[in-house]
Amino acid sequence: MANRMVRRSTSVPSASEMFPLRDMMGRLMENAFINPDQWGMDFGVRLPSIDVTESNDAYVVKAELPGWKPENIAITAEGDTVTLRGELKEEVEQGDDPNTRWHHREIHHGSFERSITLPAEVYADKATAEFENGVLTLTLPKAESAKPKQIKIVGNKTPTSTKANAPRQ
Repeated sequence: MANRMVRRSTSVPSASEMFPLRDMMGRLMENAFINPDQWGMDFGVRLPSIDVTESNDAYVVKAELPGWKPENIAITAEGDTVTLRGELKEEVEQGDDPNTRWHHREIHHGSFERSITLPAEVYADKATAEFENGVLTLTLPKAESAKPKQIKIVGNKTPTSTKANAPRQ
């Protein structure tokens, strides 16, 4: 019997098809292991979504905390770091029937801690916090050293004409 060469048709993805997959896998691994906060979960507890804005005088931090009560949230500020902590205890519903079972449960309970590093130091003792409709708003006045300063330009001094500098006639 003679050796025959058999060509099999296999579909091999081209390089242009493989690179997007490689990029997506790289982003998945980076998000899962290097930057897990981006997922918004910390071992089953949802971390609050946060926005930070800046004006000339203060930083404003807004955190979404639907279903939370102000008494379950603690805020600390030190230097340029603000930390939010919260604990939401599970409400156990006791029915008349001891055989009551859960069929579906998605509401998360537990605690979280989230720290934000601001671009500059703040006056923690002058900070204010408001909580309305599940949104916590912190206003953190900037420390004087962090506020922009106006720098005055000193006028250009031009030499005045004196007899020594006067043009000769």
